Amino acid sequence: MCSLNILPSLPAGRGRVGAAELALAVATFTIGTGEFALMAVLPGVARSLGVSVPVAGHVISAYALGVVVGAPLITIIGAGLSRRRLLLVLQALFVVGNAASVLSPGYRSLFYARFLTGLPHGAFYGVAALVMAAMVEPGRRGRAVAGVFVGLTVAHVVGVPLTTWGGQLLGWRMMYGVITIMSVLALGLIARNVPEVAAEPSSAPLRELGALARPQVWFTLATGAIGFGGMFCVGTYMSEVLLTVTHAPVWVVPLAQSLWGVGMVAGNMAGARLVDVSPARAVVVTLAGSTLMSCLFPICAGNPGLILLVISLMGGIIALLPALQTRLMDVTGNAQVLAAALNHSAVNIANAFGAWLGGAVIAAGYGAQSVGWAGACLSAAGLAVFTLALVAQRLERRHMPV
Repeated sequence: MCSLNILPSLPAGRGRVGAAELALAVATFTIGTGEFALMAVLPGVARSLGVSVPVAGHVISAYALGVVVGAPLITIIGAGLSRRRLLLVLQALFVVGNAASVLSPGYRSLFYARFLTGLPHGAFYGVAALVMAAMVEPGRRGRAVAGVFVGLTVAHVVGVPLTTWGGQLLGWRMMYGVITIMSVLALGLIARNVPEVAAEPSSAPLRELGALARPQVWFTLATGAIGFGGMFCVGTYMSEVLLTVTHAPVWVVPLAQSLWGVGMVAGNMAGARLVDVSPARAVVVTLAGSTLMSCLFPICAGNPGLILLVISLMGGIIALLPALQTRLMDVTGNAQVLAAALNHSAVNIANAFGAWLGGAVIAAGYGAQSVGWAGACLSAAGLAVFTLALVAQRLERRHMPV
């Protein structure tokens, strides 16, 4: 693996690593909050823009589309920039996109504003993970990469519920106003605390595209695009199951969302240590756990206590994100930035496909709880793809000249 080197003028001491990790965690907290907060206030958005709720939902799809398009495009264009400068440019785009969301006069302008905001998403997470991995010794890469995603997991526990509550009281524009201010704060912290990290001397658009010629890159991306779909298949319809199958009161839904977020935080922390032992083992364990929890979801759907326990455990599936991110660092050679960013494109593909599959099985009349069985199939399929990746890697090594 070709490493990224911290410039000698800025040594990566323990305090420096902690400050950089905090800056990037604040940024990912803001990004995660801004990405998911709109879902809960969608009816209010629809009313204020004079469109139906399904049409307003296209605004959320616009963000996901921006992630898929922006991840490869921005990383290729910015291949020669220093990692710190690229992070600052990407965070500035978040500021502009969120501010444009606040000022959008109508549906169409909000659609484009959310698309713009999604463009830097994948590249930011990918570059941030590479920066943190470069600042620590190899045996701590998993914990360093997981530190980047701490903000995303905490956003589900604190950020999304608070901004949702504020958005319901004061309106969705005020909600995005707060998110814009948080984005500016994160930009300042990155400028202050993240050191210069040199791009690879050979970094160039064609070099980055070279990552796509590596079979293990495609295997890893496919694992995320399919395996992560299990989490989104269940998570998208979790509220529907709680209300119509569990027959839980309405106040249980935000509680379940918070428990999901707590599971994310715990899974991210525990998974980080497993990643440091073996990224491949972390992927296998996480996908196996996802398959098991997805199977338990429909079985326990009728029991309020058990379903909340399963929901909290399912949040731990987020450990798959740093595991796949770290594995991509190991299989991409010199073309690390593009592959790292594409990891988040794969996650958004999983989001779209998982939500679609869950809706399809419900529409087919199998019941809302059937999303658990569909999610289990996706997680198991992701595990099967990764098993093929490990077999192919072993065969490749066996045929390598000594």
